[in-house]
Amino acid sequence: MKPTLLPWALLLLATVPGPGLRPAAGAQLSCSQRCGDQSGPCSCHPTCFGLASCCVDIRDFCLEISPYSGSMMGGKDFVVRHLNWSNPADSVICSFKESIQTHGYVDASGRVHCVSPLLYESGRIPFTLSMNNGRSFPRSGTWLSVHPSKVSDSEKSQLVNETRWQYYGTPGTQGNLTLTWNTSALPSDTVTIELWGYEETGKPYSQQWAAAWSYLYSLATNIHNSGSFTFTPKPAPQNFQRWEVGSLRIVDSRHSAGKPDVQAIWSNEHALAWHLGEDFRMDPVAWARNQCLAWEELEDQLPTFLEELPDCPCTLAQARADSGRFHTDYGCDLEQGSVCTYHPGAVHCVRSLLTADSTGGSTPDRGHDWGSPPYRVPPRVPGLSHWIYDVISFYHCCLWAPECFRYMNRRPSSDCRSYRPPRLASAFGDPHFVTFDGTNFTFNGRGEYVLLEAALTDLRVQARTQTRVTPEGSQDRGTGLTAVAVQEANSDVVEVRLGDGAGVLQVLLNQEVLSFAEQRWMDLKGMFLSVAAGNRVSVMLTSEAGLEISLQGPFLSVAVLLPEKFLTHTQGLLGTFNNDPTDDFTLRSGEVLPPSASSRELFRFGADWAVQNASSLLTYDSKFLVENFKERPKHDPTFLPLFPEESSASPSQASAAADLCGDDSFCKFDVAATGSLSVGNASRVAHMQHRLRVRCLRPAPTLVVSCGWLAPPANGHKQGERYLVGSTVRFRCNNGYSLAGADASTCQADGTWSWPTPTCQPGRSYAVLLGIIFGGLGLVALVGLGYWLLRRRKSNT
Repeated sequence: MKPTLLPWALLLLATVPGPGLRPAAGAQLSCSQRCGDQSGPCSCHPTCFGLASCCVDIRDFCLEISPYSGSMMGGKDFVVRHLNWSNPADSVICSFKESIQTHGYVDASGRVHCVSPLLYESGRIPFTLSMNNGRSFPRSGTWLSVHPSKVSDSEKSQLVNETRWQYYGTPGTQGNLTLTWNTSALPSDTVTIELWGYEETGKPYSQQWAAAWSYLYSLATNIHNSGSFTFTPKPAPQNFQRWEVGSLRIVDSRHSAGKPDVQAIWSNEHALAWHLGEDFRMDPVAWARNQCLAWEELEDQLPTFLEELPDCPCTLAQARADSGRFHTDYGCDLEQGSVCTYHPGAVHCVRSLLTADSTGGSTPDRGHDWGSPPYRVPPRVPGLSHWIYDVISFYHCCLWAPECFRYMNRRPSSDCRSYRPPRLASAFGDPHFVTFDGTNFTFNGRGEYVLLEAALTDLRVQARTQTRVTPEGSQDRGTGLTAVAVQEANSDVVEVRLGDGAGVLQVLLNQEVLSFAEQRWMDLKGMFLSVAAGNRVSVMLTSEAGLEISLQGPFLSVAVLLPEKFLTHTQGLLGTFNNDPTDDFTLRSGEVLPPSASSRELFRFGADWAVQNASSLLTYDSKFLVENFKERPKHDPTFLPLFPEESSASPSQASAAADLCGDDSFCKFDVAATGSLSVGNASRVAHMQHRLRVRCLRPAPTLVVSCGWLAPPANGHKQGERYLVGSTVRFRCNNGYSLAGADASTCQADGTWSWPTPTCQPGRSYAVLLGIIFGGLGLVALVGLGYWLLRRRKSNT
């Protein structure tokens, strides 16, 4: 049966009951202001639970909270676990990032609560706790601030038929609007519903550029907390018209209007069409066109950014395989069935770590949806900067007015002709390796080894291998990956390892076991981390390198993706990435073993890449790990593996292996080494997945012909945004201009366009010219008819 990754299985199982609040012991025995410190016999680091070395008051000072995550919009009430305060004499103050403070409280049971503040960033936010009205903050913890789109629907208020809200006032969209919410998320008898607006002010790309949420006005006050509110929108006063992006907030009616950082439920951020003034409702197309023209002028004044962007993959298969640089866009997800509102005609979209004319495909973003450090500075605010600079302008030009050619002129895709797929290397099974240059070999040592080192970005990937315990309780002569850790420069350290239970993965962040019970996507320092169904963990690094660690049979399988810039910059068990497979077996000294090296010689190569204690990224949080890996040589010299040349199987086993494995030598070896067909099959599947992914990542010329982006004519526009072979783009001129050249061009099999972009020359268009000609002829005919009638009347007289 295929194991599944259960959220609760990722929790740290070893817990110690909290001792309750007490005066701090001596400095060397207390965790007051020492959380994360591993020094000495009294530890304040999470690993101390498994090592039985914790300070007695660790639960009092190193805080564990529930829930541990919420929207960066704030308003989430959370409880500090293991901490009780029966007779509070002073106020509780919660401080986030050392500068943002909210008021906490103590409930009737003596439990301490905090309320998360409105933040302008996502990721793990440090916070400290004062229980003496802010005089000291000796207690600390971490709050996970989440991108609004990744917060569960039960924690947000829902705009019923959100499209109506964002098109309200346009033709055919009138009437009532409805807002719903989960009443249990806000325990209050009566509530107030407020509108908040978001804007970024000041000169772009200057020190004065600032992001701000502002309370605008209330839609309803002191209404029953029924979980639903329906109203007919009225145009907002003129002084509120500059806000076009915003969100609704629901709070307890006892709070004053717009009071910040109180328990609240927020809606999605959205285009505030329903709130705009009468001028929008009278003629939304003209209003939106003016806004589009204003955006066009501003965009032309801002620095260009297209040259910074990675080129987009040519195919869906490439995009999904290139997981180090591209991740599913949750607004257009094939697997989740979401509607691609901003990419009509698309079935699935991915978003790059950076981000780059088609209305149905990708367009480059000035503000990345995920944001980037320093997050609080525009245009880096997660989600919201993207709305201000990329989404609301799409409404102005493409959705509310037929001016999309203006948007596409300034946000053209760079097509996929210069897309360079990453190179893939993998390790799996007993364990078997496929290097970046395609060399296959087996190294089944026992210990901790360097899979990859790259001085270019100080990227390090390390792995631990252990022997397999058979169902009978014995250990065989095969080994496999049981833990993989990665760090780049001064990023966080992420480790994925086998848990205590069968088929269970644990994910550790800086040696602390993470829980994914609330969030399966985390924005960390220097990387993005996600956990998918099917026991797969993905790590995306800011260098555009990526890792995927999954469970394959009894061991881990790891795939590493490196972009082209890492060429000639790697070393370790995954080889020297330089398109030359003959030097993949390079030792630390620089000595190179030949490609024909025997398994015993390759065993020396693998042993040479043992991790050194001083540079280990792996975690030692149990007596077993300390005794067997930390305090012993990183490569176990006493372990003698089974080498491929020496492996053999019984006739019946060989026959079964041949039927299962076909020509896969890795699969056959694992069956012989372990006697298990299931272990062999796991290697076969992992090897097959690697080869399939390599095929998906083949360079574009072997998969698709693209003629490249074709510019629209000046003073004109084009129809058609596909640039692959067989696609046709048509051209039109604006009023007052005439087309000189072909009115259409087709992408040919040789990668060139059949005709270049035409020009739009000043002068009257053909339609106007023909109108003048036929109008003149009509006038002459009319004059001639009048003259004939006049002569006839005179004749009759």
